Amino acid sequence: MSRTVSRADRWPPRSPVRRAASLRTFEFALHRNGLGPVAGVDEAGRGACAGPLVVAACVLKPTQLASLADLDDSKKLSEKTREALYRSVTKYALAYSAVVIPAAEIDRIGIHVANIEGMRRAISGLDVTPGYVLSDGFTVPGLTAPSLAVIGGDGAAACIAGASIIAKVTRDRIMKAMDDDFPGYSFAVHKGYSTGLHMDSLDRLGPCAEHRMSYRNVAARAAATPK
Repeated sequence: MSRTVSRADRWPPRSPVRRAASLRTFEFALHRNGLGPVAGVDEAGRGACAGPLVVAACVLKPTQLASLADLDDSKKLSEKTREALYRSVTKYALAYSAVVIPAAEIDRIGIHVANIEGMRRAISGLDVTPGYVLSDGFTVPGLTAPSLAVIGGDGAAACIAGASIIAKVTRDRIMKAMDDDFPGYSFAVHKGYSTGLHMDSLDRLGPCAEHRMSYRNVAARAAATPK
C-alpha cells in the first residue's frame, strides 16, 4: 500500500541553533543533520546607482579555521581586512563563484530580479553541489537544494560572510578599474553609491555608460545634462 509523503516528512529532525560567538552555528547544525555541504550567497552593489551588481556563493569546509576567524559582514571590515580574508576564503573554501551583472542588465530587468537571478547563477556556478543554501535576506526560488533566507546573514553565518567578502572585494576591484576608464567620477572612492561626491560629479558630467539609468537620481541628472 502506497503512502503519500508530505513535505514535513522529508524535513530533518529538529536541531537547536543557539546564538553563539561563532558564525559556524548554522552550518554545523545543518551538517549534523546530513544537509551539507552548506552554501552561502550574498551580493554587493545593490544600493549603488552605478557599476555592476556582484553576487557570490561560497561553501566552507565543515571545520573552524583560524585564518577565517575574522569573518564578518564585509561592510563592517576595513579594506585591508577584507583583502586578507578574500585571500583566505578563496584559498580554503571548498568552492566559490562570483557573478557580475552589469548596469545595463540591471536597467533591463530591475535590481531585485537581477539579485535573485544572480544568486541562482552563483549557486549553479559552484564546483560542488550544496545540500543546503543560506541566503542573505532574500528567499531564492528555483534552487535545486533546500534553502533559508537569513536576515543579517553576513553577520550570522560564516558561509554567507565568505560570500559577502568575495562579492565586496570583487566589486571594489571592478570599481577601481572603472575609475581609470571614466575619470572625473571618483568611482574608486565611492564605489558607485549615491554619496555627495558622486552626485556632484553627476551634476557636472552627467551619467556615463556605467550608470544605472533606471534609477531616479541618475535619470534626473541625465535629463538635466545639456545635449
